[in-house]
Parts: sequence; structure tokens; C-alpha cells
Amino acid sequence: MNTNTSLRMQVFRYHALPIGVVVVAVLLCWYLLAIGLNASGAIERTLAPKGAWSWRDLVMATFSMPRPVLPTPDQIISDIWNSTTQWPVTSPRNLLLHTWVTASAALTGFVMGVLLGLGLAICIVHSRTLDKALMPWIVASQTVPVLAIAPIVLIILGSMGITGLLPKATIAMYLCFFPVTIATVQGLRAPQKMEMELVHTYAASRIDTFWLVRLPSSLPYLFPAFRVAIASGLVGTMVAELPTGAQAGLGARLLTGSYYGNTVQIWSALVMASLLGLGLTALVSLTERLVMRRRKEA
Repeated sequence: MNTNTSLRMQVFRYHALPIGVVVVAVLLCWYLLAIGLNASGAIERTLAPKGAWSWRDLVMATFSMPRPVLPTPDQIISDIWNSTTQWPVTSPRNLLLHTWVTASAALTGFVMGVLLGLGLAICIVHSRTLDKALMPWIVASQTVPVLAIAPIVLIILGSMGITGLLPKATIAMYLCFFPVTIATVQGLRAPQKMEMELVHTYAASRIDTFWLVRLPSSLPYLFPAFRVAIASGLVGTMVAELPTGAQAGLGARLLTGSYYGNTVQIWSALVMASLLGLGLTALVSLTERLVMRRRKEA
């Protein structure tokens, strides 16, 4: 019993306590910053017309403004709760609908980016000519800002009659394929010379060498790249939703909030995007644990 209590205290001291201190410090700074940024608006619109006011009145006014410069965390949480519980899931006012639209496009782009990255990496590893021909262009492709390339891609696909999810997924794929390609190339080249010579002594074909040696050796490189790729794909999806005038999606929610000066709506969409990113990254991490555990058991 004493051992368990001591272990729990150590976990609390070295893990929970530092995290809790940081969270409290961030919240305190947030509320203080909200008071400073919202004070002038609260005085001008709420307090001055009523006459005399105290510092408590100022604090309460800055925390309850309908359109604050910086909303407080409780305002953001309240807006998310009201949006997800007081409207049907199919309503444009429900954040869950916008989250699903963005998530579906990001996941589609992630799958497309992974397939493209794996295909390019396999070609590069097995052909020196393609290595020299493709790798410089793959690296150069990432020098073009996604904000510049997104409208071009959307216009081209729109002229071809391709609208909806696929254009956004294409932008997400553009950001996803690069880390997957680089990591896969490094992973497929990870097997030691002795391992490669061993499979050659058994007259293994390139396909057998790929499945038995190269692919298993690349797994520790692939999943970190997948985590980076799926986060980048989410960013690309939201960027693609901005110039399209989309009616649904977290990017569209951000755009609508900026049009009407609804900062609470903007921050609610940002928080949901962060939670979505954490969820997608956690899904990749869970898949990594399952795959690596089965690999060790095999």
C-alpha cells in the first residue's frame, strides 16, 4: 500500500503537477490579457453610458462582451457547448458538422498523400535515374507556399467540374506526400548491408526483398512521418476551405466569423481544429502501437 501511494505521489509530482502549473499559468495570463484587450471596448460600450463604475465592473464587463477582442476560455467553451448541443448535427450552426467536413477531406488527402509518397519512394529507392530526376523536384515543390498554390489548384479543378471534397483533399495531399516520401526513402534504405546480402544469397526477388526486409525496416520511419503528414493535411484542408467560399468546414467557419467580427466563433473553430488535430494524431499513434506490437510478437 505504501509502495502504491509513493508511486502515485511520484507520478503526480513529476507529471501531473508540472502540467497543472502550466495550465493554470496559461489560463491566468489569458484572462489578464482578455481584460487588457477588452477594457477599452467595455468602457466605451457598457460602462461609460451607465455612469460611475469600479474595477470589478470593468472585469465583469470584459468577461461578458458579446464580441470581445479576445474571448475568455469560458466563453469559448460555452460557445462550443451551445453549438454542439442546441442545434441538429446537420445544421450549419453545429460545429460537429463543420468538423466532420474538414476531417473527411483531411483524411482523404492523407490517404492520397500516403499512397503518392509511398509510390514515389519505392521508385526512388529502386531506380537511381528516378532518384536523381524526382528528388530535386519533390524538395522544390515544398518551396511553393500552400496559400499561393491552393487557389490555382482549386481554379483548375473547378474548371474541370471537380468540386466539393476532392479539391480540398488535393491540397491536403500536397502537404502530406513530402514527409511520407522522405521518411519512406530513408526507411527503405535502412536495412544493413549484411541483411541485403543475406536475402540475395537466397535469390530473393525485388518484391520479396521489399516485403521481407525493406518494408519492415521502414516502419519506425513511417509512423512519425504519418503523424506529421496528417497534421499538415488538416492545415492544408482548412487553407483550401478559405478561398472556395465553402459553406461547411472549420475553415469556412473561420471565414464566416471574420466576416461578421464574431471572435468567439473564430476561437471556437480554432479550438475544434486543435482537438481534431490531436484526435487524428492520436489515431495514427494508436495504429503505430498496434502494428509495432504485432511486429514484435511475430
